[in-house]
Amino acid sequence: MRRVWLLPILFLASGAVGAAGLFVWGSTRQAVIILLAFTLCAALNSPLVFPRSVSSAEARRRSAADGRPIVFWRPGCAYCLRLRFRLRRHARRLHWVDIWRDPEAAALVRAVNDGNETVPTVFVAGQPHTNPDPAWVRAQLARP
Repeated sequence: MRRVWLLPILFLASGAVGAAGLFVWGSTRQAVIILLAFTLCAALNSPLVFPRSVSSAEARRRSAADGRPIVFWRPGCAYCLRLRFRLRRHARRLHWVDIWRDPEAAALVRAVNDGNETVPTVFVAGQPHTNPDPAWVRAQLARP
């Protein structure tokens, strides 16, 4: 099993067990609420809420051609999720690289963050910016 799906699966399994226990005890309404809450957490922590990831090499090639920033991220990262949702529709204009799927990307992120896989790390014109403000990233898309 790929580790990108581990957290969403754990959320779903935990929610199902909790809901089943509540259902057995006769708390149907609470069981449904718990199951929906855990399903929402699973969805938010899945890689499906992010634009399709490309490899680090492909992202660098595309960024060189169109000048758009590259975002290095990983599933389950609250800061990556914050960036993704605050960018809204603009998120699709960036090049997204999942560091858990691309060892080269993980090594690059570690190289610019003192050996840590700190994400999101956004590269704009070849310069790394760790956990930048989403408004700043959106402004970089408007740059010529």
